Amino acid sequence: MSWYYDLMPYHLRLQTSQGKVQVLQEVVFVSQYDAKHLVPNKMRDFFCTINLDQEEVFRTQVVEKSLSPYFGEEFYFEIPRTFQWLSFYIYDKSVLQKDLRIGKVSIKKEDLCKYTGKENWFMLQPIDSNSEVQGKVHLELKLNELITDNGSVCQQLVVHIKECHGLPLINGQNCDPYATVSLVGPSRNDQKKTKVKKKTSNPQFNETFYFEVTRSSSYTKKSQFQVEEEDIEKLEVRVDLWNNGNLVQDVFLGEIKVPVKVLRNDSFQAWYLLQPRENGNKSSKTDDLGSLRLNICYTEDCVLPSEYYGSLRNLLLKSSDVQPISASAAYILSEVCRDKYDAVLPLVRLLLHHHKLVPFVAAVAELDLKDTQEANTVFRGNSLATRCVDEMMKIVGKHYLKVTLKPVIDEICESPKPCEIDPIKIKEGDNVEINMENLRYYVDKVFREIVRSSISCPTLMCDVFYSLRHLAAKRFPNDPHVQYSAVSSFVFLRFFAVAVVSPHTFHLRPHHPVSFFLLMSMYLFFQSSFKETFMCEFFKTFQEEKFTESVKKFLDDVSSTESKEPSGVSEPVHLKEGEMYKRAQGRTRIGKKNFKKRWFCLTSREFTYHKQQDKEPIFTIPIKNILAVEKLDENSFNKKNMFQILHGEKPLYIQANNCVEASEWIEALCRVTRSNQKRLSFYHPSAFLNGNWLCCKATIENTVGCAPCTADVPADTQIEIDGDRETERIYSLFTINMSKLQKLEEACGSIAVYQGPRKEPDDYSNFTIEDSVATFHTLKQITDIIDKLNESHEKYRKKRSSSAKYGSEENPIVGKVS
Repeated sequence: MSWYYDLMPYHLRLQTSQGKVQVLQEVVFVSQYDAKHLVPNKMRDFFCTINLDQEEVFRTQVVEKSLSPYFGEEFYFEIPRTFQWLSFYIYDKSVLQKDLRIGKVSIKKEDLCKYTGKENWFMLQPIDSNSEVQGKVHLELKLNELITDNGSVCQQLVVHIKECHGLPLINGQNCDPYATVSLVGPSRNDQKKTKVKKKTSNPQFNETFYFEVTRSSSYTKKSQFQVEEEDIEKLEVRVDLWNNGNLVQDVFLGEIKVPVKVLRNDSFQAWYLLQPRENGNKSSKTDDLGSLRLNICYTEDCVLPSEYYGSLRNLLLKSSDVQPISASAAYILSEVCRDKYDAVLPLVRLLLHHHKLVPFVAAVAELDLKDTQEANTVFRGNSLATRCVDEMMKIVGKHYLKVTLKPVIDEICESPKPCEIDPIKIKEGDNVEINMENLRYYVDKVFREIVRSSISCPTLMCDVFYSLRHLAAKRFPNDPHVQYSAVSSFVFLRFFAVAVVSPHTFHLRPHHPVSFFLLMSMYLFFQSSFKETFMCEFFKTFQEEKFTESVKKFLDDVSSTESKEPSGVSEPVHLKEGEMYKRAQGRTRIGKKNFKKRWFCLTSREFTYHKQQDKEPIFTIPIKNILAVEKLDENSFNKKNMFQILHGEKPLYIQANNCVEASEWIEALCRVTRSNQKRLSFYHPSAFLNGNWLCCKATIENTVGCAPCTADVPADTQIEIDGDRETERIYSLFTINMSKLQKLEEACGSIAVYQGPRKEPDDYSNFTIEDSVATFHTLKQITDIIDKLNESHEKYRKKRSSSAKYGSEENPIVGKVS
């Protein structure tokens, strides 16, 4: 018996900053996930979590009572901190007891590149407490030479353990950590211990320990070991982190090992990433746990200052002006990439950022139509044109979907009615006629919301649809319906249908009844034909002329370039919502402030929180009143992932559920408040407690902040695009596919020399070369620009490598010392 897990793409983006150079790592997991042989012969309720080290950042929906659970969820997020492992945990959901972790797949950050672009089966590994680690420790190590009273020399090791950062939560709470510091050799194990720090994931130890490494020749005291000078080669410093269990067993949090020989006579300090214990549970039989299939794509980008990308950026932005379009840099990028999606994502975002997307889409769509022979197949394939439009709609259409579909989807999900009309699947006691009426009611409601929504369609989408409509009509002048099918294939099949079948993808709903929405989405295809008799009967209702005319009018409206004049005041843009914890503004009965779970909502007009979702707000901050949004130090309340909103009254302190969520909220709030005239320049990183600010010890509550506010973020509240990052991604794609660029150059040369007919397929038969001379000219420009960027990247890599210390996070060997 097999078990299968099927997940949609996971997208992860990691970002850190270093001086004037941004070091970016982008990790993309694309394709489907399957698991098999998990728990044989028994139906289970399964879900999967995505973890950075030990921190859960996302969780799939629970698939109940299934042998082949299907998840179909997509995650795209930026990671605001360093990490060692990306892990997938499979859980068996329990109602009365704690959810059972069946097994995991953990991939080390530096190993992700090994699986790029490949489909791999990963055996589920047992979950061993000795391997569940995260965080880092800050050490200062020094090897001293001491002269004894009789004049002889001995060596002394000084270990200063300063602090730790990012230790995991234990049972959802901050841990009580302590460290043991040991000097270990073949015949010795000297161990010392720090004090226990209460309720913190970032403990400040600041303790120093001294160890004798070698003894003077006159040393006479009896000892359990004898150490010679050469034994330094075999000694190592080991630091173990533990959570103090009080009445229960202490929990291992991680360890690091540093050979004494690397110290020589130097003194240095560095951060070390905590590692799993080497003697972890290796005897468990992993074959019994099952396996998980992943298709992983991983990239690592180093974004240089903007001026380095001027030439490549300008070449790409001129693509729509190149004749023919197939000779442009943007089109060549899509030709050399194995998967067009790799090229489409950064390309669309870059062109959109510089307002060059519409002419480029029109140019590649015209090329696409040249190869289309029948009107009923217009824009039905996965060409560069269709993928560019798909990506554009995902980026600019989020708010449009929310104002159009979210209310009706919420209604359907919160008060669901039976809608199964397949006679084979209908449950005993259900009435097919009643179910058909329920489904007809829901489908009609969704239909009416869509055809009335043209006023909300983003201008950019309308401009693209206008171009596609007229290009299709020009290509097939004798077909009066092609102007409608050219637009409906995108707006219905690729936009609304996707949102209805997967509302979580567009943040419309966290989870949904998949089978029901699949039925609804079939209606949105419009041109679909059904083999099942019951489906044909159901959809006869929606083939009446009044429905057809409504669709045509809607398509006319969304593909018109005429300006829309909305009635009344424009609706605020809905930006983000979710459940978090806030520190109470008042006091509890015992006089201490506590944290309460609330539903938060951010629009372009105001920030509110509510007791529950869909309830009236109990606190509102107008966007114009927000002065700053910043992270809050953990030591303020001994809680992780906190941030603060500074406005006219006292700061509002909020705790997010994980580091990714906290970063997303801070970024969204900073973006929408960036143009506020009264934004602060300084703030307090910690809270005001017990009569003083914890950060600077100032005793006046309204005193000026002691730390500068963080840098501004892009002001666009709906489209988050970093042009330099996207250009760097395109540079990386050109670099990876340099061999294909060279083949394309050779192909252009061959075509220019030999003008006769091609008798057999050749190496360049898959390339689109309309004008070999123009294409060759663009290729030379691309290779010259890439060579210059390669030199700039190489200079930075050498500079970074020369400045990295042993044990620092920049050093690739960190954490591998044994």
